[in-house]
Amino acid sequence: MERLKKKWCILWKTYYRNLEKFSVLEKISLSFIFTVLTGFSAQIFIKLPFTPVPITGQVFVVLLSGILLGKNYGSLSQILYLTGGILGIRWFAGGHSGLLTPTGGYIIGFIFASYLIGFFSEKRKDMIFLMYVMLAGISVMYLSGMLWLAFYLKISLKKAFYLGVLPFIPVDIIKSYIAGIISHSIIKNQEGV
Repeated sequence: MERLKKKWCILWKTYYRNLEKFSVLEKISLSFIFTVLTGFSAQIFIKLPFTPVPITGQVFVVLLSGILLGKNYGSLSQILYLTGGILGIRWFAGGHSGLLTPTGGYIIGFIFASYLIGFFSEKRKDMIFLMYVMLAGISVMYLSGMLWLAFYLKISLKKAFYLGVLPFIPVDIIKSYIAGIISHSIIKNQEGV
């Protein structure tokens, strides 16, 4: 297992070191890989009995897409994910497609969160800064998801906060911490962070 982990880190470090040399087509291909990873991570979900919003693995991939692909290609990966789901690919949480679900706002928020994370992580790459940037990105997802949830369920913003944000804060902080460790370990040797 340790050997596999080392090989994975070497692969990503090599990728990150050469990212600026990649052609537009190669960067779009990487965006598509993150699109598919977001779709796969949506199938890792835990339904909670008191809310229509499940815990999923998507947030983790969205965080990494912003940091590792940057603002343009990270957000492109999430635009492709949203577009695929709207066109009928059943890769939203629980095998759903289309935006007319309680979680549609979060999926829209993925685009803006990935862009925001990518924008700021292109400026600084130290671990503490990356953590704050990822928490800001998660807040964007929460805001978009909460507004959509309130509209979709015809409930108050306060109730949407209790159903669609509050239960997920601890888990998403853990996801951002793990994403921060992974992304920082990939980029620190290339940039002397």
